[in-house]
Amino acid sequence: MTGKKSFSHRHVLAMDDLSRDDISLILDTADSLKSISTRAIKKVPTLRGRTVINLFFEPSTRTRMSFEIAAKRLSADTFNFSASTSSTSKGESLIDTVRTLAAMRPDAVVVRHAASGAPAFIAGCFDREFGGAVSVLNGGDGVHEHPSQSLLDLMTVREAKGAISGLKVAIIGDIAHSRVAHSNITGFTRMGAEVRICGPMTMLPPAAEELGAKVFTDPKEAVRGADVVMTLRIQKERLRGSLIPSLREYAACFAVTPELLALADPEVVVMHPGPLNRGVEIDSRVADGPFSLILDQVENGVAVRMALLFLLLGGKEGE
Repeated sequence: MTGKKSFSHRHVLAMDDLSRDDISLILDTADSLKSISTRAIKKVPTLRGRTVINLFFEPSTRTRMSFEIAAKRLSADTFNFSASTSSTSKGESLIDTVRTLAAMRPDAVVVRHAASGAPAFIAGCFDREFGGAVSVLNGGDGVHEHPSQSLLDLMTVREAKGAISGLKVAIIGDIAHSRVAHSNITGFTRMGAEVRICGPMTMLPPAAEELGAKVFTDPKEAVRGADVVMTLRIQKERLRGSLIPSLREYAACFAVTPELLALADPEVVVMHPGPLNRGVEIDSRVADGPFSLILDQVENGVAVRMALLFLLLGGKEGE
């Protein structure tokens, strides 16, 4: 197993903070840890005695559960924080909540928050209070970043294709409001892929080309010859006003259907970070079809999050 020595980060907050070597190390570590989930006893003592808090201010199924499972499979103690049942529902400020948690001396905190930049703010609070003794992992912040999702997507593509460099990756959907899209533009570009983004003009970020992505409004052109097609749901919880005429019209133009997929490379793979809105951004025949890697993404999410905890919290080689 690759050791921790080469990973110099205290926190994982954004894909832009990770070099190509960092990403390769995380993916290699995830590869080596993935087999733990297939054992009869799915647990190793690597992080015994460590404490991981899942600090989630937004609903989540895949991210929260996979971080919790990842920590438990490495024998860490885990605790889940839900904003609806915490003192934040009584008006407690974010800084007071963070200082309270810091006083309980966790080793790592996974943060999901509706405000972009909240995990970085929390990491700064922990650094000031405890001098870097607590690692913060961004579990998704506003429309900003979702680095662990990008890493599991990279792992899934590398597993399916053998390499990432040189691939054509088409991301279709609500790009402007998707933290997954933002992280994946950075991640796949950094690993040598050509990234194409496609959606209605109202759902495209104004400076997407500056990130290195090719911008399309016609999904047929975006998908043509693509090795990977990733579709994204409309982020209705983040929309301000109506940016599309209706879901039916959006689906008619931008849903990934078997007919659209026929324009891609014959060996194309299909991905979706979830949750799926079937019949809107993706046809069920595609989501459940032979090219779909959606459940592989879920499985690899546990492995990638195990790798992140292992690298940040001092897992030892060979454990």
